[in-house]
Amino acid sequence: MTKYIFFTGGVVSSVGKGVTAAAVGRILKARGISVTVQKLDPYINVDPGTMSPYQHGEVFVTEDGAETDLDLGHYERFIDVNLNQDSNVTTGRVYAEVISKERRGDYLGGTIQVIPHITNEIKRCIAAVAASSQADVVIVEVGGTVGDIESLPFMEALRQMRSDIGAENTFYVHVTFLPYISASRELKTKPTQHSVRELRGIGIHPNAIIARADHEIPQEHIDKIALFCDVDTRAVIPVVTSDNLYKIPLQLEETGLGDYIVECLDLPNAEPDLRGWKKMIEEISRPKRSIRIGIVGKYVELHDAYMSVRESLYHAGIANHRQVEVVWIHSGDLEKGKDWHEFESLDGIVVPGGFGYRGIEGKIIAARWARQNKVPYLGLCLGMQVMSIEFTRHILGSDEPNSTEFDAKTPYPVISLMPDQHGLADMGGTMRLGTYPCELQPGTQAAKAYGEPLVNERHRHRWEFNNSFRELLGQNGMVFSGLSPDGRLVEIAEFSDHPFMLGCQFHPEFKSRPNHPHPLFKAFVGAASSHQEKRNGRRNNIKVAIKAADNGNNHVPVNLIPKITGGQSVDNNREKTSID
Repeated sequence: MTKYIFFTGGVVSSVGKGVTAAAVGRILKARGISVTVQKLDPYINVDPGTMSPYQHGEVFVTEDGAETDLDLGHYERFIDVNLNQDSNVTTGRVYAEVISKERRGDYLGGTIQVIPHITNEIKRCIAAVAASSQADVVIVEVGGTVGDIESLPFMEALRQMRSDIGAENTFYVHVTFLPYISASRELKTKPTQHSVRELRGIGIHPNAIIARADHEIPQEHIDKIALFCDVDTRAVIPVVTSDNLYKIPLQLEETGLGDYIVECLDLPNAEPDLRGWKKMIEEISRPKRSIRIGIVGKYVELHDAYMSVRESLYHAGIANHRQVEVVWIHSGDLEKGKDWHEFESLDGIVVPGGFGYRGIEGKIIAARWARQNKVPYLGLCLGMQVMSIEFTRHILGSDEPNSTEFDAKTPYPVISLMPDQHGLADMGGTMRLGTYPCELQPGTQAAKAYGEPLVNERHRHRWEFNNSFRELLGQNGMVFSGLSPDGRLVEIAEFSDHPFMLGCQFHPEFKSRPNHPHPLFKAFVGAASSHQEKRNGRRNNIKVAIKAADNGNNHVPVNLIPKITGGQSVDNNREKTSID
């Protein structure tokens, strides 16, 4: 019988339910228990695919092409499993399915109500992920906070689960936050008490309470929460804010939460094997040289918009024995001549994916700077496209080469729709979503990074590299190192005369793990480390020369900022996409 662990949150949003659920999955998997995870999101959107990154952070794409909540990225990175469409359910998706059934007459003319029709559909979705995964344990996280009106149908469905499958097969975890009052220098448990009372008013009695705080939680507070919330003292789990998310599984294991869960659910309690995870944490904690990597994007105000990219850089840093310092650079500011001082100290540049014209020219001139100055560059999806646009502009000596996404009338459509995509009215009909194969060309940087001839990577894009420009760019030094098996689609492009300048049409960040970094990120951070060492050597030589000259002047690099010609001016009147 499948066991279920349900996570709810209280007091405040962004309390860390997703990471906590992922960490619990990790400590259960360490005991040899198979685990899968599901996120229930109360918003009415069918999925986050059309939501602004400013609203929701990044869209995480699964193997089967589902556009999902960013928490699924936490689940995959911690538990090292590949999730699918079943792992993310929204209010919009639930209602769409129920209304579709009603239109088909499946309910035989009955009155459709939240209870039982909506709650039954939610329970069907929960059962579906258990059936498809065949996991021993299904961890289910409900988004939002207890008391939110939009989450009530999900809470009711979780309440019913205990009666449907038996209390011995369900375990409820409530994650709360203990605020710190600086005036009295103490943590407060009252909000947690009220949150649990609200939860119990819905009919859910938590088996465990995870108390989050920014300060150490005294034992008396733990005892107080246990008393007033009617749970075992050992079921009140203190979790102090960590400087590293990947330490949380070890913190939870030290509290005895893993043993408590397997006892309550009557699961095999094998000795947890967390040796590899502990070794990884030791490597992370070990002092090491720092490298500076610039992420050039247009949503950099909200770092969660590039969460998987940032985490993948950290993973690659672990493998290369480097501390990665991320420098957030707004591509729109580059168009205005701002933030270029940051480039002097960068060891590498990442241009991530995105949609819409805003900030594109900033990304293009960032790619130009990396090419001209031989600085390691990794382009992800749109980052590969702007790299190709920039190089074509360089070859032709014109600012007209572009993508038809940004300029439908460009005479040089380096990036465009494939011929069989034209005329399709449904935008979704032209999207490449999910995993597609890529054949690597021997002797290239990409092939060296992967170490195998055929790989499968996740995509989320509409426009492709225009094959009409393959010969032109190839003759001038661009190497198409990764192609679809039929040779029609360019998957990876790189430069033969550059230490590391590589762009991929897919999103490698979605497959990176802290203990298994993605090969392209690993190779990129390795190249950035080498670039730093060479740059430091040149800097030392300059210092020696300056000291010998004893002129006291600061060394100022010239021609740092690529010239932005008239064709690269920003057109604020261009039509924006729905997620621009």
